[in-house]
Amino acid sequence: MRIGELSRETGASPRAIRYYEQTGLLRSERRPNGYREFDDTAVQTVTTIRTLFGLGFPSELVSRVLPCTGDAGPIAGDCSALMQRVAEIRDDMDAKARSLDATRDQLTQFLANQQ
Repeated sequence: MRIGELSRETGASPRAIRYYEQTGLLRSERRPNGYREFDDTAVQTVTTIRTLFGLGFPSELVSRVLPCTGDAGPIAGDCSALMQRVAEIRDDMDAKARSLDATRDQLTQFLANQQ
């Protein structure tokens, strides 16, 4: 598929897709006419990249995590240490979410008491 179709399928802008390719997160084939051609796995790859960026992962960590996300398991190397780091990030996010929930509940109680 070409970049426009990949953009429509994933919601990523063509500019973002080109950035993913420039940074080595995504691969394409160049056709003789200069167009980029992406294989069917590109949709899942772009979706994963966007999710990781959306979670606040820096590019460097995304590039290390991405090879460990294939359907058939790790594509390259041992991912256990890296997955431990991702689990730590997840646990930190959970703690922050619980803290925000508690703060929201306190604000709700405060507002209820003011009425």
